[in-house]
Amino acid sequence: MQSPPDWPPKPGALRPSPFPHPVLDILHGLACALLFPAYWILDQLLGFWARATRRSGLRWLKAVAGVGASLLLLPLLLLVGLPLALPGFLLWLLLQVWRRPFCYQPPLECWTPPTPWRPPAEPARCFGFLSANLCLLPDGLARFSNLQHSQRRAEALGAVLLAGLRSSRYGATGCSSPGPEAPSGVLIAAVPAGLDFVCLQEVFDLRAARRLVNCLAPSLGPVLYDVGTFGLQPGPHLKLLGSGLLLASRYPLLRAAFWCFPHARREDALASKGLLSAQVQLGILDGRRVVGFLHCTHLHAPNEDGPLRCQQLTLLLDWAEQFEAESRQSDEAVAFSVLLGDLNFDNCSPDHAQEQKHQLFSRFQDPCRLGTRREQPWAVGTILNASTLCHSVACSPEMLRRALEQKEGRRRYLAGPPSGSHRAKPWKGRRVDYITYRGVPGGPLSPEVEQVTFSTALAGLTDHLAVGLRLRVAMSS
Repeated sequence: MQSPPDWPPKPGALRPSPFPHPVLDILHGLACALLFPAYWILDQLLGFWARATRRSGLRWLKAVAGVGASLLLLPLLLLVGLPLALPGFLLWLLLQVWRRPFCYQPPLECWTPPTPWRPPAEPARCFGFLSANLCLLPDGLARFSNLQHSQRRAEALGAVLLAGLRSSRYGATGCSSPGPEAPSGVLIAAVPAGLDFVCLQEVFDLRAARRLVNCLAPSLGPVLYDVGTFGLQPGPHLKLLGSGLLLASRYPLLRAAFWCFPHARREDALASKGLLSAQVQLGILDGRRVVGFLHCTHLHAPNEDGPLRCQQLTLLLDWAEQFEAESRQSDEAVAFSVLLGDLNFDNCSPDHAQEQKHQLFSRFQDPCRLGTRREQPWAVGTILNASTLCHSVACSPEMLRRALEQKEGRRRYLAGPPSGSHRAKPWKGRRVDYITYRGVPGGPLSPEVEQVTFSTALAGLTDHLAVGLRLRVAMSS
């Protein structure tokens, strides 16, 4: 049977440029070029400061070297960077009035979408999701997390993800027969096979984002990146960094929207964190579209701001409901709604008691969670110990996987409790990266978890494990 004329469908209102006119695009490029010298010099200064303050037996030598380099760079900033940056910054601020909150990379000519899912002829299909925090900050800021060379890491991260994507073919379902057993979780050293949707966080550096787009677009398809509302925002707030979110999809994107969290504090105040929502078409059922919804986010980071994170959770649930109501047509069949990202709280620390009881977990299902402060026995923490990131074991996917299978390895390489309190026994780490899901009660399609994966494939390149979810969607009985 041939695919209908609307496969792949056109992306509707999505357009490649975030600006409504090419002239605005050109002016934005000019503003960025004027800002770049000052940006580069400030990035180098932050890098020297980070190296100087890192604990080491040669700490004083590094401090002296950092001060010396700073004294050389400061005159350069004043003489070259700032005179160019001032007009560039004013132009950049003005242009944000017309900017849409994301860039859209349309599928390349070489892109072949999956065959549309056609239930009941194909009773079930599996969909693979991946969430990963890449810590692709400007290089000077990334060094405070004991990571460096953001551009090189972006190339390496793209290569690892690309190798994983190429290991599975388009249109493969690979669904197992449903069974009564509970969902299983595994710790692996590779990128999960059969990925259809990739959500990345902390892709703040635009050059790094473009490198990832170049890697992901040919193998996946459409990509949303450079997500965020910049410039002066209500409050007032000045947003210099985006949300850091990047979403790539193997299936056609129909619609997307972004909302920025209205409140932030400390290091998150300059970032435009929020919720990126997208609607994708998965197939056709009785002549109507089968769609899915993805909601990608990264919550407020400072540990002591639990009430603020709870406010953000409540907002994003409302935004997700609003987006689905506005996007869904009455005759569409919804296969799944998935909320994923770095929520910056775990299900084991007493410090996060308020977040652990949030209504999020009654609206979406977390397959790794048995209840408040009760995890599945196979669940592991997803944030690594920053002080051990450069160790040979932490830089090897296979060696790190083997280490995390052991109690002593988890104590050494997984981050401890945020407030320094006693670790739970046995220590499984802090799981701050989530993939949650839900179906539509009474709808024609029903999602079930087939497998959860915790991947060390990005070892040495970021400070988080990647989390994967494989959903099996079938006709409701």
